[in-house]
Amino acid sequence: MNVLNKNTSSEWWKTGAIYQVYPKSFCDTTGKGTGDIRGLIKKLDYIKGLGIDMVWLQPVYVSPQNDNGYDVADYYSIDPAFGTMEDMDELIREMKKRDMHLMIDIVVNHSSTEHQWFKEARSSRDNPYRDYYIWKDPAPNGGPPNNWQSKFGGPAWQYDEGTKQYYLTLFDKTQADLNWENEKVRQEVIDILTFWAEKGVSGFRMDVINLISKDQRFPDDDGSVAPGDGRKFYTDGPRVHEYIKELNEKVFRPYNIVTVGEMSSTTLEQCIRYSNPEENEFSMTFNFHHLKVDYPNGQKWELKPYDFEELKSVFSHWQIGMQQGGGWNALFWNNHDQPRALTRFTNDGEYRNESAKMLATTLHGMQGTPYIYQGEEIGMPDPVWNDISEFRDIESLNMYQILIDRGKTPEEASHIVKVRSRDNSRIPMLWDDSDQAGFTSGTPWIKIDERYKEINAKQQVEEPDSIYHHYRKLIQLRKEVKVITDGTFTRLDNAHPEVFAYARMNEEETLVVISNFSDKTVQFELPETFVEKHLMEKDATLLLSNTADDKKLTSSVELSPYASHMWLISNAGDSTNK
Repeated sequence: MNVLNKNTSSEWWKTGAIYQVYPKSFCDTTGKGTGDIRGLIKKLDYIKGLGIDMVWLQPVYVSPQNDNGYDVADYYSIDPAFGTMEDMDELIREMKKRDMHLMIDIVVNHSSTEHQWFKEARSSRDNPYRDYYIWKDPAPNGGPPNNWQSKFGGPAWQYDEGTKQYYLTLFDKTQADLNWENEKVRQEVIDILTFWAEKGVSGFRMDVINLISKDQRFPDDDGSVAPGDGRKFYTDGPRVHEYIKELNEKVFRPYNIVTVGEMSSTTLEQCIRYSNPEENEFSMTFNFHHLKVDYPNGQKWELKPYDFEELKSVFSHWQIGMQQGGGWNALFWNNHDQPRALTRFTNDGEYRNESAKMLATTLHGMQGTPYIYQGEEIGMPDPVWNDISEFRDIESLNMYQILIDRGKTPEEASHIVKVRSRDNSRIPMLWDDSDQAGFTSGTPWIKIDERYKEINAKQQVEEPDSIYHHYRKLIQLRKEVKVITDGTFTRLDNAHPEVFAYARMNEEETLVVISNFSDKTVQFELPETFVEKHLMEKDATLLLSNTADDKKLTSSVELSPYASHMWLISNAGDSTNK
């Protein structure tokens, strides 16, 4: 019955799955308490066992680590904390032996102020590297050149006493924005990409890449468009598509590189341009709109229950829009900057198993390339935090103090940080029930979740009906069932308060996914028109379920707490999809 996927070899990523590794917390082979490249090599068979096609390894370059390695001091060297270039070469070889690909982070909106380019640039105004960065004279009052704000808070400009000018820093004050108007900078980026492509890396995740082109007038933000912090002058800027097309022409296409652009504060229309193959830019794009549905008025450090209808609407908007525009989505629930979706959107206690499988089924039935963040596949929740001293993330610790200064009690501030902190996703991978969860033989750099005796990879691999094996099945279905790749998307739940239901349709097949996002049993009625057109006198094959019940697809479906089911219907004899 299944119509098999037959993508060309150059488009394998359309039916593939990508696994994200946060190296500091993945696996430590030295006992120093932090993960390393050899730890990833050691666990490649585990990742391969999931059916993963590509591993996204976060930055392991030489870095002062002021921003999690995204402040690069040398694009051509491995930070000793993670290993050596020989380790990196071995990783690439071992992945190729397993028919897997390696994706690395490329961070070229900015470099660390410890980079040799910047050290040269700040040495004098007439240094050849001066124009590698964005320098401006002080405003008439001696202050910053304009009122743009850093993404990390405070002015987006840092004053250099030696040369009496400001340099632009859209993120941390030690991350100086590169000047992409300078052709030499663009050539440096091409050289970096080529170096890694020649080494055998076959994927690039391009960090905040839609910010590289700035409005060269550098005007003040008048606040007419929220949030009024200057981003409208550099987000999806005037020459950004030109710059990316150049990278595609000179590196991505010649080396057959899979690319994903991380898009900050972007729009659907822009992501279509970035990822439509006719534009010759990226393979796919990340957007983060679905992870802001529990931000009251867009405020991350305030709490509210997530808006379920908004979550469904955002997914639907991007599914339908990207397909109609010929773009391609990068699908994800989790990453290194977000609390765990399992805790955030479901019940990670009594219904942890059902909830984790439900989230997976809901996402993996959509169009795009799914990304799985380490630990997601074994149902790792946010850890149990006992005290603010257990946190390591500088953003979280700073916000704790800011919240206190704003009048929150220590208990209130601590609760908000526990819910929102990036450290929720950065705790070590839970490998087994031995000391330190098998992550290290030493003292881990950050706490181990105390539930590791019950939640760990060894137990999940050995249990046939585990979350891990549910992910394996979903990854395999994407390779086998063509409608998951090319089917149109239609919502079926009509704003149901507990259920997210949708169909994917092509000429041959219809895929139906129905998920209960609540801890109660609910009855769900399929739309009458859908039943008449796609279900009458047809058998629906159950592809996957997270409950023991043998579920039949009928016009009315009963769903136990956090139940999720995926069916496939043959459209044979159905003229409505011809």
